[in-house]
Amino acid sequence: MISSLPESLQLLASGASVLSGDEVTEHYSSDWTEVDQCKPDAVFRPANAGELSAIMKECHKNRQPVVVQGGLTGLAGGGTPEKGEVSVSLEKMTGIEEIDEFAMTMTVKAGTPLQTIQEAALEKGLVFPIDLGARGTATIGGNVSTNAGGVQVIRYGMTRALVMGLEVVLPDGTVITSLNKMLKNNAGYDLKHLFIGAEGTLGVVTRVVLRLFAKPQSRCTAMLAFAEFSNSITLLKQIQAELTGLVNSYEVMWDCYYDNVAPTVKAFGRPFEQSHGAYAILELCGNHQQRDSELLESFLAEQLENGTVEDVVIAQTDTQADNIWSLRHGIGEFSSSVPLINYDVSIPIGKMDAFAKRILQQQGQSYQHITLLLFGHIGDSNLHVVIGDYKEGEFKPLKDWIHELTGEFGGSVSAEHGIGKLKTNYLSLSRSDEEIALMQLLKRTIDPHNILNQGRVFSAS
Repeated sequence: MISSLPESLQLLASGASVLSGDEVTEHYSSDWTEVDQCKPDAVFRPANAGELSAIMKECHKNRQPVVVQGGLTGLAGGGTPEKGEVSVSLEKMTGIEEIDEFAMTMTVKAGTPLQTIQEAALEKGLVFPIDLGARGTATIGGNVSTNAGGVQVIRYGMTRALVMGLEVVLPDGTVITSLNKMLKNNAGYDLKHLFIGAEGTLGVVTRVVLRLFAKPQSRCTAMLAFAEFSNSITLLKQIQAELTGLVNSYEVMWDCYYDNVAPTVKAFGRPFEQSHGAYAILELCGNHQQRDSELLESFLAEQLENGTVEDVVIAQTDTQADNIWSLRHGIGEFSSSVPLINYDVSIPIGKMDAFAKRILQQQGQSYQHITLLLFGHIGDSNLHVVIGDYKEGEFKPLKDWIHELTGEFGGSVSAEHGIGKLKTNYLSLSRSDEEIALMQLLKRTIDPHNILNQGRVFSAS
C-alpha cells in the first residue's frame, strides 16, 4: 500500500501494472533534461483507454496530481514529476492496430515508439515522415502532445498535419474516441486539435490515426557551402520556386557548428578544402532517380555560376548521403564530450540572419568563453541555439538572453520541444495576454481541479 495516496487509489495501485516504493526507479524521475529530478509517488501503467479512464476518475475525484510519461525524451521538463504527483506511463500501451493501405493511414497505440511506426510503414511501401534523433525511444503520444517536427517539415508539415484522429482520456476519466480516417470531415469541431501540442495538459492521448505517404523512389543529397548565411536564404527562395514537390529537407549550419562538430564525426570527412560562412544539406526525394539527379545537378550548377553557392558535394550513393547527414546528426556525438543546452526557437525567416548576427555579436561581448552552435530546419523557421562550456550560475542568464532575444525578433520560444516546465516564464514572449487567457480558460474548463500535468505550459497557479 502507498500511504501517501487516497484509499481508492491505493486499491488501484495494488494491481500488477502499478509500480510503487523501490519499484519506482530513477528512470521515472526525469525526462531527458535531468533537471529537478523527482520520483513519482507511484507509476500507473495502463494498457488501454479503459484502464486509464478508471485511474483518471479516481485521481479527479481525489484531486490527485498526475504527470504523463511516454518515452521521456522531452527537452522541456514536461515529463519530470513534481513532489506528490503520480505518473501515468504509457509504456504498456504499445502496438500497431491497423494499416489501411487504401486510406493510407495507420492506427497505433500512444506508447508505440516512432521508429516502430516508421518501419511498419516501410514494410508496406509507405512512409510516416516525422523523424527525430530519438526515434527509437520517443513515442507517438509524446510526438502528438508536443506537435513534433524534425527534418522533413518543409515537405510534410508538423505532426499536427499528419494526425487524422485521436482517442483521448480527459482528466475526469471521460474517453473521447474520434479515430477519423477521412481527409474531409467537417462535422462540427475538429476536437483533435485541442490535444495536439497541448503537452498533455488537457487529456492523455491513448490511440492515434496517422496519415501515411507513398515511399519516394529517388533520393538526391548534396552538401552546400556559402560565403555567408544570407545566401542560404536566397537559395531557399530559389529551391521553393524551382524544385517544388521534391524538397524533402533543407538543413543549414553556421560555420560555428561546422567547425566544432565536423572534427568529431568520423564518417563525415570534411569534404570542403576551404572554410565557408555557412553550410547546408539539401535533399530531394521524388519518383525517378536519374531525372531528379540531373535536375539537382543542373540547379546547383546554376547557383554556383551566379555565386549564391560557393562549393557543392553531391552524394553518389546512399552511403555517401548518410555520411553527409552524419554531420547534422553529429550533435549527439559532440554532446557526449561537451555538456550542452539546446534552445529550440523559431524566428521569422526574413529576420533569421539579423537574429544570428545579434547572438554572435553579444557572445563576443559578454560570453566569449562559451561554445556556440547555430543550426536548424531553416525552411520551417526552426533554429537551434546550442551552448556549451558555460559557467556555474549561467544557466538562467543564458536562458533569459536567448528567449528574450527571440521575443524581440517576433519568434517563438518553442519550435518543437514544447514549453514544459522549463519555459513557462517565457510563454508571454511569444503569445499575447488574450491568447494565454483563452488557453487557461480551456484548461480550467476541461481540467477544473488542475490535476493533469500541472505546472506545464502555465505556472502551477
